[in-house]
Amino acid sequence: MAVLQALLVILESRSFNSIWFWLMLATCWSLAGRNALGVPPDVIHKALNRKLGAAEQEKAAVTLLDWLSLMLPRWRVDPGEGPWLFGVAIFLLVSLAALGFVYGLEMAQALFLLLAPLGILVILRIRLAKSLSRIVERARSAEITVQEAASLAAPSMRRHRLFTSAMSIVTVALAAYWAALTLLSNPFGF
Repeated sequence: MAVLQALLVILESRSFNSIWFWLMLATCWSLAGRNALGVPPDVIHKALNRKLGAAEQEKAAVTLLDWLSLMLPRWRVDPGEGPWLFGVAIFLLVSLAALGFVYGLEMAQALFLLLAPLGILVILRIRLAKSLSRIVERARSAEITVQEAASLAAPSMRRHRLFTSAMSIVTVALAAYWAALTLLSNPFGF
């Protein structure tokens, strides 16, 4: 009986009072802000570094485009799949919002506060991948040089990473604010 009671304490349904929600929130946003589309930050930084010699700049540009050519196919969404994925995601988010904020289910509120910003981030990453794919294709077809392609791709990736960091701060702050309001208004869970 003690094991069952300990398990129920771990799987507590009061999400904002549970350590698991806060660990999940922190883990999701620390992983999301770690890189842009899977490209390590040092690769982007080297591609932006103008103090390097010509050979080192060329090597940094080639490295960035190699990373992009490996990572961009993972973010490709076919035109037929896009509306379906978007529709399912919107349905789930609206359902969570209705269950959480209309009917007062705390777990749905927590899931909405976790998943809605991550959904926005996925949309932004798909858009970034689409624009970077055009740049990589232009470099492959020799419309632009490798260094020009890297100088176009790296600043947009740096901006995306900075925006992701800002978005993570705002998301965690909003979740903490809503959790504080919820816990103050319902200190005993009812």
